[in-house]
Amino acid sequence: MAVSAYVLIQIEMGRAGNVAGQIRDIEGVDSAEIATGPYDIIARASAETMDDLGRMVVGQIEMVDGITRTLTCPVINL
Repeated sequence: MAVSAYVLIQIEMGRAGNVAGQIRDIEGVDSAEIATGPYDIIARASAETMDDLGRMVVGQIEMVDGITRTLTCPVINL
């Protein structure tokens, strides 16, 4: 069973459209939407394991130029 998470992303001012587009291009990212509030982009990502998800966030999403901070919120199924 795949795991998924919401990734809350803060970015540098004026970069939302470009950053969201780059995030959408990452394999495993299901969506990346521009939002208002304390986070500028909310992405939904999924991977085979929690470790794979972590590698995606740290190794790909956080490497997008313009991102200043992320918060990963794993989805649980009760």
